[in-house]
Amino acid sequence: MTAKFSHLHVHTSYSLLDGSVRPDELMKRVKELDMDSIAITDHGSMFGVVEFYKQAVKNGVKPILGCEIYVTKGNYKDTENRDREMYHLTLLAETQEGYLNLMKIVSEGYVNGFYYRPRVDKELLKEYSEGIIALSGCLGGEVQKHLMYNEYDQAKDTANTYNDIFGQDNFYLELQDHGMKEQKLVNQQLIRLNREEDIPLVATNDIHYINKSDAKVHDALLCIQTGKTINDENRMKFDSDEFYLKSYDEMKSLFPNQEQALENTVKIAERCNVKLDFDTMHLPEYDLPEGYTNSEYFRELCEEGLKERYDVITDEIRDRLEFEIKTIENMDYVDYFLIVWDFIKFAKDNGIMVGPGRGSAAGSIVSYTLGIIDIDPIKYDLLFERFLNPERVSMPDIDIDFCYERREEVIDYVIDKYGDDKVAQIVTFGTMAARGAVRDIGRVIDTPYGEVDAIAKQIPTDIGMTIDKALEVNSELKSMYDSDESVKELIDLANAVEGLPRHTSTHAAGVVISKLPVTEYVPLSRNKESITTQFTMTELEELGLLKMDFLGLRTLTVIRDALKLIEDNYGEKIDFSKSNHDDPKVYEMFAKGQTLGIFQFESSGMRQFLKELKPTGFENIVAANSLYRPGPMSQIPTYIANKEDPSKLKYLDPKLEEILDVTYGVMVYQEQVMQIVRDIGGFSMGRSDIVRRAMGKKDMAVMEEERQNFIYGKTLENGDIEI
Repeated sequence: MTAKFSHLHVHTSYSLLDGSVRPDELMKRVKELDMDSIAITDHGSMFGVVEFYKQAVKNGVKPILGCEIYVTKGNYKDTENRDREMYHLTLLAETQEGYLNLMKIVSEGYVNGFYYRPRVDKELLKEYSEGIIALSGCLGGEVQKHLMYNEYDQAKDTANTYNDIFGQDNFYLELQDHGMKEQKLVNQQLIRLNREEDIPLVATNDIHYINKSDAKVHDALLCIQTGKTINDENRMKFDSDEFYLKSYDEMKSLFPNQEQALENTVKIAERCNVKLDFDTMHLPEYDLPEGYTNSEYFRELCEEGLKERYDVITDEIRDRLEFEIKTIENMDYVDYFLIVWDFIKFAKDNGIMVGPGRGSAAGSIVSYTLGIIDIDPIKYDLLFERFLNPERVSMPDIDIDFCYERREEVIDYVIDKYGDDKVAQIVTFGTMAARGAVRDIGRVIDTPYGEVDAIAKQIPTDIGMTIDKALEVNSELKSMYDSDESVKELIDLANAVEGLPRHTSTHAAGVVISKLPVTEYVPLSRNKESITTQFTMTELEELGLLKMDFLGLRTLTVIRDALKLIEDNYGEKIDFSKSNHDDPKVYEMFAKGQTLGIFQFESSGMRQFLKELKPTGFENIVAANSLYRPGPMSQIPTYIANKEDPSKLKYLDPKLEEILDVTYGVMVYQEQVMQIVRDIGGFSMGRSDIVRRAMGKKDMAVMEEERQNFIYGKTLENGDIEI
């Protein structure tokens, strides 16, 4: 079926608190209406572009990537330009070049033009107009505003200016009809402009919600945004409930004599062919000393570190290092490791406390020899494949802890080394959680605070709790919902806004470092003084960009201060690299629960667990930290009982003893899962990691497939069974 219409003016939930359109729900409705393409044109930003794109492709809908920008009359960079008047303009990326230009326009608006809104001017549009199709916007557009004020000549001049900027057939006059008399008058003049100036028309609907019935939800969002209530007469409010995703027949009934304007939506959609690249890595290059290739320098640093770390270099150690180096070279991640090595070296050389290591990077002997982590993976039987899987190429992820007070110095070093245009912090979105949504909506609909508070407190505080789940697990809340119409209204509205993004903030640790200026890959925004990406950490990784976590850990600052006090008061300089973990006095403190102030061991529940456990070695401390979490907590009694009486230990298979003896027969670590799948199921270590990941993500489809492989073996293409 040939498409008859495409919506080109759509505000998703990423038009923060001014759109309730969730991309996944949008695509389902688009398919129901037999449309095969749709645009995203959020206010001033491209926050939702990646999610929108992925949902569109997933549902077989063509995504059109755009933005409704704000154009100021003066110079957008002029900080003295206090004219708050701005005009809307809808931009759509036609080509890959147009997408890059759109990102630069949007980034400039945020980074250098922000004044109440991210502003740009016509000079900037001229510079980055190639590959972009522009629509004149809603009643807030410059052409439309002149027409509203009966300034036809100025409207004509403005329309021709935009036509000159973007080129003939790249600028369209938007016809909109949401039942407002101003639009009907403006539309008559836009049609006149079309006749006189040969600037084409296009019919759009200014979508802020999916269904007509969602108008009330959108109205509540506006109230949350402006701090008003629904009963406040002097508040921002849309003039009708027509700002929804309309069918072709509905659009045709609005513009029965403008068939060309309707057809132009499809023509524009056919012209817009931007694809996001999820397959190419864009890692920055490390600035090498003269005469070296990156692999040569990398190997030399690893070799030097190997001699420093180990007094005796066994064949096992040598083979492990060579395997890791080759894997890293084959995955083309040498520069990644050099970059991390370099900024950690800077920190250590400048007396900035660096954590010994966290996460899967501790399983890499390369990381150990380079000084990135200070944990010997051979000693603790840690697995490299959990960090980098040769059978599943994914971006390495090394999280680094720095002294809380000096973390910024390390980030500044990275910015100075790679350029401030190639480094940015990362956006995060605050969303409306279940209780917060209830409180927001309660205020908006003027429900007394006491009543709202009582309802909100009926929602459990469990991780991942939603309003729907709360209604299932809390019979009292369900009874209130079923018996009281006002409670039902509050909860239904709260349910509708729950999970929508509420505001942006800067990720506490994430920094992106790119090969070319960041705006060649992603748009930027401003959060106070921080320049951040408009895409989230996960989306940046999907787009092949290098994300680093520079974590500020207050515990390291406390340790730094303690070491200085010891040196000042006792003249003793402590070097942790020369320390061991077998002081019985330390274990006595842990066994008594005297761990207040010790990172991750100071909660009352943990201290009680330690008293019952009575740790006698470092492995007990490690296991305690791993077991005291929601999932494995149920295994704590077994672990304690087996520690107290090893005779109770029983293994289903002798092979399990070598893997589980360190944790008294209890599966505690992800590495143990991988070893069991390898040794019992015959999996390669790479495939074992795939099972581990599926378990961690609760991916039941993959887990069921691998369960079959574990029990029966994997059938190869030639019909053989791989054991």
